Amino acid sequence: MIYFVRHGETVWNVENKICGATDSPLTERGHQQAIETGEKIREKGIHADLILYSPLSRAKDTAKHIAEITGIPMKEEPRLFEQHFGKYESTPRNGEEFREAKKQFLNRYEGGESMFQLAQRVYNLLDELKADGGDYILVAHNGIARVVQSYFYEMTNDEYAGFGIGNGEVRQYRF
Repeated sequence: MIYFVRHGETVWNVENKICGATDSPLTERGHQQAIETGEKIREKGIHADLILYSPLSRAKDTAKHIAEITGIPMKEEPRLFEQHFGKYESTPRNGEEFREAKKQFLNRYEGGESMFQLAQRVYNLLDELKADGGDYILVAHNGIARVVQSYFYEMTNDEYAGFGIGNGEVRQYRF
């Protein structure tokens, strides 16, 4: 079983900017969302062998809150690092040019990482977790959430490009 959690709200989420590989910290609200997420996980009786989290501080801090509340051990997983959006980092999240660029899966965004490159590293991680047979909580980013969703469900390019989950949201996936 995989539980995917998107990190809490960040400064750049509030400013409507694309964070990507840029390390935008959690806001106070983001810390509170992470605490509430940990409490929800505990209350629902969700058990996992390990919390794996992205090295970026927004995911690491979210994972710390969840681990403190649930008692589940945590470990950094570099493959959960958010996609590098190249020239689009710090630009508006809802910019028309960026929304169209996300549909071009081989595009590296002038210095960034393509959707194919991102999918390769996340799919490889999911394949390993599936083979292991354990239960995991993955704490990462919206771009990673999109790839995880595509691993478990068929999606059109438009569905993939438009997919997203809220800060602190928990999704469950079964291999």
